[in-house]
Amino acid sequence: MKLAPEGSIIIYPLTITWVLGIIAVYVYSWDSLYIVSGVLSILLIFCLNFFRDPKRIVSKQDNLILSPADGKIIKISDFEDPKSGEKLKLISIFLSVFNVHVNRIQIAGKIEAKRSNKGKFLNAANHKASLDNEQNAILLNNGSVKILVKQIAGLIARRIVCYAKEGDDYQLGQRFGLIRFGSRTDIFVPEGTELKVKKDDIVSGGSSIIGYLK
Repeated sequence: MKLAPEGSIIIYPLTITWVLGIIAVYVYSWDSLYIVSGVLSILLIFCLNFFRDPKRIVSKQDNLILSPADGKIIKISDFEDPKSGEKLKLISIFLSVFNVHVNRIQIAGKIEAKRSNKGKFLNAANHKASLDNEQNAILLNNGSVKILVKQIAGLIARRIVCYAKEGDDYQLGQRFGLIRFGSRTDIFVPEGTELKVKKDDIVSGGSSIIGYLK
């Protein structure tokens, strides 16, 4: 299983500490070392699981919108852009600490805009998190349609990673970032989109189909 490079800053030091702990257990056999070694083992397994980055098979169908993240659909609602008045559909995906946290591109196109906002760290399952929490947003333009996706920090997530820059071209399903430790991803699609998901569905980033553009 491939691991996300963003996890190396945590996994490498933790692995070294774990190895030293195992050696100390064999050398000294102190009861306290068994406890520490056990805790380190659990933390290492958790981090290896969290930062996994599995290969995804991207569908070749036309006009499709792929899920930007792994997780559970917790909200589908109508949304009106406060600036343009355009009517959109909002699909919210909740990522638990056990989900893959790599984010992937929904439609092939150019990054037209990128914005980051400081904010709170509410539970990502709380719908207020969409507006109040710290977040990063990118606007994708494929020449005829624009789609907005937000990476939203959660109660535990404190670090949003986004490699996309304005003017960059991205392919469908391409990796563009990651959110560390529990989060939420919101995607805004045109109102006429033929949705293929419903609330409580489980989706996989870069492979599950959110819907089809008109």
